[in-house]
Amino acid sequence: MLVLGHTNPDCDSIAGAISLAELLTKKGTPATAIAQGTPNPEAQFLLDKIGFDAPEVRTEIAGEEVWLIDYSDWGQAPKDAKQATIRGIVDHHKLGDITTAEPLECWIRPVGCSCTIVYSMYKAAGITPSKEAATLMLGAILSDTVKFNSPTFVEEDRTAAMALAELAGVSDVEAFADEQFAAKSDVSKVPADELVLRDQKVYEIGGKQFAIAQLELTSLDPVLAREEELQTALQSLKDNEGYHTALVILTDINALTSKGLICSEEAELVTETLGGSFEGQMIDLPGVVSRKKQVMPPLQNRFDV
Repeated sequence: MLVLGHTNPDCDSIAGAISLAELLTKKGTPATAIAQGTPNPEAQFLLDKIGFDAPEVRTEIAGEEVWLIDYSDWGQAPKDAKQATIRGIVDHHKLGDITTAEPLECWIRPVGCSCTIVYSMYKAAGITPSKEAATLMLGAILSDTVKFNSPTFVEEDRTAAMALAELAGVSDVEAFADEQFAAKSDVSKVPADELVLRDQKVYEIGGKQFAIAQLELTSLDPVLAREEELQTALQSLKDNEGYHTALVILTDINALTSKGLICSEEAELVTETLGGSFEGQMIDLPGVVSRKKQVMPPLQNRFDV
């Protein structure tokens, strides 16, 4: 059995795959976590914490039995995913377009992080996660809920995080989160064409493709200083892939607000839909923190016609 997260894997995608693979294995179904790309710096920070290697990168899964975690859209799966047998899905986003020929197990709930769901699966099975899995799931929850400040956060996330912190031997969750967030905020040496793909997800809405990436940072200054370079890389991405809109959300996780780099066929309409305003080539998105709760729903309502 393989367990894999979405394209451009983030913390939840990597941590969730490893933790879910451990649970399935302990329940009697040997499973291996794989990934559709290399971990982002935050996920790598967590892997380094527990001394784990990154999951094997796989982009082909035809003929395999798989569990998917942190997505339920074909567009975020390997291109040959329809030739695989999907045995289960764990997700905390909107229900996507994946359908299956056989019954499967689904754990899809409106919580702040897929790892909150994975932890509930451990509890339901009466199995205790390893210290390593607990550390990964704790980090993923802190990341996805922006340290319990995201609009997607629910109290179940905090309850799970506190229980996982105890299993992980983390006495100061605040300090753990600060160290983790510092790791993901160091983008000074990351090439622009990589930054515009950071945690990118591609959605099809009304027959149009929207590529939406998100950078969560303790300060936007290092990225804003590279605005022209990033805008060029984003325009190139849009042109090469034929996207209707390519958007990079730059989220200040301390101020809990965002700005955005945008290249779009209808930039003004997209900006208006998100409640933003233009600041030169940048758009201001006051109070926006969550892509799945504050960005995708209004875009879907406006363009899915």
